[in-house]
Amino acid sequence: MNISYRDREGNTLYEDAPGSGFLQFLYGGNPFGKMSLWTLVKRRAFSVRFGKYMDSAASKKRIAPFIEKYKMDMSDYLIPEGGFKHFNDFFYRKIKPEARPISEGLVSPADGRVVVEPQIGLTQKFYIKGEEFNLKSFLKDDSLAKEYAGGSMLVVRLAPVDYHRYHFPADGFAGETVHIKGHYYSVSPLALQRDAKIFWRNQRTRCVLKTEAYGEVIISEIAATLTGSMIDTYEFNTEVKRGQEKGHFAFGGSTVVLLFKKGQVEFSKDLVANSAAGIETYVKMGETVVERISAYPADK
Repeated sequence: MNISYRDREGNTLYEDAPGSGFLQFLYGGNPFGKMSLWTLVKRRAFSVRFGKYMDSAASKKRIAPFIEKYKMDMSDYLIPEGGFKHFNDFFYRKIKPEARPISEGLVSPADGRVVVEPQIGLTQKFYIKGEEFNLKSFLKDDSLAKEYAGGSMLVVRLAPVDYHRYHFPADGFAGETVHIKGHYYSVSPLALQRDAKIFWRNQRTRCVLKTEAYGEVIISEIAATLTGSMIDTYEFNTEVKRGQEKGHFAFGGSTVVLLFKKGQVEFSKDLVANSAAGIETYVKMGETVVERISAYPADK
């Protein structure tokens, strides 16, 4: 299964998704795949058990074949003296600061394939065909859901080959990260086009970032099949800088979501156009994703 997307120059790229045959089995309509999905794959124990293996020294042998198969360029990354201890050590590897310069304005929190919704529920859907994004179910907070109703959303989908640390998109005051219990469905386009409820069924987090320029921005990380951990590396309730690391995922494809209140921002034109056409755009952490700030009073 090849997944097509574009870079910011408009070139069409293709992703040979790891485990694509397995995903087709689970989400492609096969009744045995559906039974496996509901009885095993979505459950925490399945992902956690696999995660423990990826934390073991035995998993180290998987690193070199993975790099070779997906033709990964490791020159941007910091490789520990003596090499990576296990596969997860490689998976959430750190990047050289010069490899991800931080642009002006509001920036992407992660490397990945981006989709935007300029106004949730009213704009053309990408994953959510004929179904409005359910803020109440996603946030598990009625008050927050009301505050962000009619707002906008940016979704960054990370493939297993991507850099798996995520960062703050703007300067501001970062509150505590709240963890919301859920399942571990795949967040691949194949799975999401079948069932958009995955966004608010999966294990996920939420953190409110209070900014001067953009008001209050919600940052949410979403777990996926074989992604048993989302690990915070910042200090709660502190001032943070644009591009500062917030945390990292353990093994698996994963997603970061940014939510904005109504009228806070206007996304970059290429992201809006591609999303309206049903196309993801590859964006690197630190690249600007907002065209301009709307005339919106910042939350204090």
